[in-house]
Amino acid sequence: MHDSTDSTPGGGAARPPQRLIRPVHLSRAGFLRAAATAAFAGTPLLRAPARAAADPLHVAKVADLTGPGLTDRFRMAATDLGVPARTPDGRLLFVFGDTFEEARVGGGWWRSPVALYGRFAGPGRPVVWTGAVGGRHARQLWPYDHDNPEYSTVLPSDVITLGDTMYLHVMVNKGLGNVVRTEIWRSDDSGATWAPTGAVFAPDLHGGMFQLLTWALGDDGYVYVLSTGFQRDKPVILHRVRSDRLTVPGAYEPWGRAAGDRWGWGNPPTPVLDGTFGELCLRPLDGRWLLTWFNQGDYRIEGLVADHPAADLRTAHRRTLLRGTSWGHEDDAHVAQLYGGYVIPGSTLDDLHLSVSQWNTKEGWPYRVMQFRVRGLAR
Repeated sequence: MHDSTDSTPGGGAARPPQRLIRPVHLSRAGFLRAAATAAFAGTPLLRAPARAAADPLHVAKVADLTGPGLTDRFRMAATDLGVPARTPDGRLLFVFGDTFEEARVGGGWWRSPVALYGRFAGPGRPVVWTGAVGGRHARQLWPYDHDNPEYSTVLPSDVITLGDTMYLHVMVNKGLGNVVRTEIWRSDDSGATWAPTGAVFAPDLHGGMFQLLTWALGDDGYVYVLSTGFQRDKPVILHRVRSDRLTVPGAYEPWGRAAGDRWGWGNPPTPVLDGTFGELCLRPLDGRWLLTWFNQGDYRIEGLVADHPAADLRTAHRRTLLRGTSWGHEDDAHVAQLYGGYVIPGSTLDDLHLSVSQWNTKEGWPYRVMQFRVRGLAR
C-alpha cells in the first residue's frame, strides 16, 4: 500500500448493514495507524484473557519472508500482502502490494503488484523463494506509472487458479481507501505474464462492499466470493459465479435475505458478517471452508470454519489467530501493526500457515511479510 500524498511511511438472520462511510483520501501512515491506536493508548489489547486450557491454539512465528537478506536480491526489500496461490504447473505464487527496493516505504523503484515463486517445504518450515516474475528482479506484473492523473497504485485482493488459468483481482486506487475501480487480470503461463480480462467493477457497486474480495472454487462448479470495502468500515457480503463466467460482471449472483426472512441467491446482497474488515482469505480446507481476515476494530487476525460460504457465518466456529499489540510487546501470538493473514497452500485446518504483513507506520520499517503457524483450529 502506498499514498504519495504523505511521504511519512505508514499501508442466521442478518442485521441491517452498517452505515456506509464515504471513502476518504487517507494518508500513507493513517490507513494502518488507526488499527493500532487503541493499543498505543494503553494495554487492554496487549493481552487478551487466556482461553480454556482444553481448547488451546498453538501459535508460532515461523520466519520473516521478506526483507534484507531475504528478498533484496529481487530488489524488493520492502513489501507487503503476499497473497498465495498454487500455479497450474504446481509452484506457489505470492502476489505482493506496494514494493520498494530499499528496506523502507518509499525506498526507490515503487512497483505493485509484483510476485515471487516459492515452495512450501512442509509444516513448521518457511517458504523458500525460487524466483521472481520478471526474471532476476521482481518487476511489476503489468506496466503503468504510479501517481498518474487517474490513479496512484494498483493493489491485489486475491488470486485464484482455475484449470490452466490464474485470475487476479486488483483494486485501482487514487490514495488509500479511495478505489477508482476494480479489475480482473489473467495469466495463462503460471503467472509469468498477465493480461486484462475486460472485467471491471464500479467502486460503488453494492454500496461500496464489492471492492476488496476473496474467492475460492467449490466442488459444485461455483466460485464463492466474499467482499467488503477498502476503507475498513464495512461488513462482508457474499456472491457466487460459475467458474467459466468469472470475468462476466453480470454473472455474479448475490446472496441475500428477502421478505419473510428467506435467504436465497439473486436477492439483494445482505451482509453475512458485521464488523470492520480488512484483508480477507477464503479457502476450502479438509472438507470445510476457512475464512481468515484482519479485524480492524478489534486489532487482530481472526478465522472461522464453516460448512459452506452460504451457511450462517455469524455462528460458525470462530477464533482469534493473532492479536495486535504495541511495539516492544511482541511475542509469537502478538504482533505490532499486523494485517493481512492469507492461507498458504499446503495448510490444513489443524496445521495452518499464514502470510501476515507488518508495517511500522512511524518508522517506515518493518514493512514486510512474515509466516505464522497456527495449530489446533480444527479442534
